[in-house]
Amino acid sequence: MIRILLIFILLSVPAFGADELHLYNWNNYIAKETVDRFEAYCKCRVIQDYYSDNEELLAKLAAGARGYDILVPTGNALASLVRQDALLRLDKKLLPNLKNINPAYLNTPFDPGNRYSVPYAYTVTLIGYNVEKMRQLGLPTDTWAVIFDPKYLARVKGRVTVLDSQRELMAAALKYLGYSANDTIESHWDRAMRVILRAKPYWAAFNSSSYIKELTVGNIWLVHGYSNDMFQAQNDARAAKRKFTLGFSIPKEGAVLALDNMVIHKYASRPDLAHKFINFMLDGKNSSELTNMIGSGNPNLAALKYIEPEIAANPAIFPGKEELKKLEMLQDLNMEQRRVLNRIWIKIKIE
Repeated sequence: MIRILLIFILLSVPAFGADELHLYNWNNYIAKETVDRFEAYCKCRVIQDYYSDNEELLAKLAAGARGYDILVPTGNALASLVRQDALLRLDKKLLPNLKNINPAYLNTPFDPGNRYSVPYAYTVTLIGYNVEKMRQLGLPTDTWAVIFDPKYLARVKGRVTVLDSQRELMAAALKYLGYSANDTIESHWDRAMRVILRAKPYWAAFNSSSYIKELTVGNIWLVHGYSNDMFQAQNDARAAKRKFTLGFSIPKEGAVLALDNMVIHKYASRPDLAHKFINFMLDGKNSSELTNMIGSGNPNLAALKYIEPEIAANPAIFPGKEELKKLEMLQDLNMEQRRVLNRIWIKIKIE
């Protein structure tokens, strides 16, 4: 009798994590209010883990990481995950809000037909700066030269950070040299490496996370970073009543536009909750909260009416036709190209 009772109790208790959705996302890339609302809607708990670079995401999954339901990779990382058969195909019958996405961001080369992915948000990699310091020093703020040319860097030595991302930093150097961000000619990569090594002594750090705070408190005056991070730093400085203002701009040579996408991991334990989450985030109001909170670009047409006018009018967040002509999405690299770039990156870091 006792044995039967124990079996009954065990069968009655839900398995650990049965009502949990595990989200592996960029840091600070969803509004708390949105998470709270989804948890109430699905009667579940959202467990979040974070990464700061696509290479970190890919490396962790390649090392065998399991337990994630939703991932939010950028286009080039998405292509790699599709090629590795690491994702579940979407059941679009469960995603009626997919109709809200601007067709311009669908059917990309990374995932033709959107079999695995749904656009989430986009950012532009650009230049952020302390307006007063740049004006005082007479430095330009519309060109990658201010990040890479020693004649400018000498005036801000130790006050500059660049992203700790091989693809993003190489892309910026390539654009500075007049090449495509997706150029893979080794002699061009070598030129870009030499540009980076020449500039490196003037930089304070390779930084993809705390640079927002450093810019906000005034320790750093010039950064290579993401548009949503610049928006956050600008707002934080304003809220703290700093005696300086922060600005950000798309360099005239062009830059990277990164389209981040919601996908379901092949080993997701709750693909049902994952589909619910994706469709929930495709709702216009829910999607708009991300843009209003962190200043991300938004591919959701239904979100536009909820976005604050000041944000919607900012060309570094919502680029116009002329700005879009100068922007490129990074493409995936093959294994040999990755090996070459890894060697270059190691040399950049140790020299």
